[in-house]
Amino acid sequence: MQKKLYNSYSDYFTQLFGGRAQKVTINAGFTCPNRDGSKGTGGCIYCDNEAFNPSYCLPEKSIYQQITEGIEFHQRRYRRAVAYLAYFQAFSNTYSDIDTLKRKYTEALSHFQVKGLIIGTRPDCINEDVCELLNDISKSHYINVELGVESVYDKTLLKINRGHDFKAVTDAFELLNKYNLNSGAHLIFGLPGETEADWMESLDIINNLPVTTIKFHQLQLIKNTEIEKMYFKNPNDFVRMNKDEYIKFIIRFVERLNPNFIIERFAGEVPPRFLSDSNWGIIRYDQVVREIEQSLSEQNTFQGRLYESKKVKGKSRKGKAER
Repeated sequence: MQKKLYNSYSDYFTQLFGGRAQKVTINAGFTCPNRDGSKGTGGCIYCDNEAFNPSYCLPEKSIYQQITEGIEFHQRRYRRAVAYLAYFQAFSNTYSDIDTLKRKYTEALSHFQVKGLIIGTRPDCINEDVCELLNDISKSHYINVELGVESVYDKTLLKINRGHDFKAVTDAFELLNKYNLNSGAHLIFGLPGETEADWMESLDIINNLPVTTIKFHQLQLIKNTEIEKMYFKNPNDFVRMNKDEYIKFIIRFVERLNPNFIIERFAGEVPPRFLSDSNWGIIRYDQVVREIEQSLSEQNTFQGRLYESKKVKGKSRKGKAER
């Protein structure tokens, strides 16, 4: 098999588990600090958890039952999986007291087919107690903590109602790294007020984050979200690329990306019924990946080909974050 021109998530798991590892999404009934009033209400302006939660993910069901149904669901499509990872995806999955977190994580790990946890959360929901708990679990199971970074720019984070600044991101990743925990960063391209030049400039900051995996999404306008209203009111505030434009951009971005990062996703995908304005048409993520891989090959390029290691010190990083 020809070696990929980027560090792929599937190859990473094959090395770890000896074969395909499948994430099984669960909804453990958490919320977020920008939803429950502690830092705000309404959540992030682009977010609708229903758009990416499988039908079996209902917080009324036990975590164990969701995992069982999720594995049955995936076994019909991915029969080669040798390991399953419980994916705490909906909302902020470290946002609770330690006893509750331990109970829910333990229930997921009690399933005999689960080899580890992937925990989606916010940077401002990471603290020493959470890291100590996860470090203890990591001694016997795989752990990866995925943080919603979305943007390196404070102005954007304020606009999208994140409820934290970029310093919270760097602090969280540094704390996770201190406890030797795998971590992942999630970024969105197309948020209001940002340009392609901003995204390329952000690479100096992103490349210095102590992360294991990285995930990219193009902005998708989900029906009945605040960002949908914002877009139709002022579309000139958004840079929205069609599929071909996005692929050209992502090639340029990946060429300059830290070659040590594992790329989990190049783009987002939600069921078409949730999309307000799909400028990509109906296309599956697998096809997007094939086109990206083909473009990398045709251009004779690869992840990190133009990577330059630049240490970003506190003052300059803060300056960029504030734009």
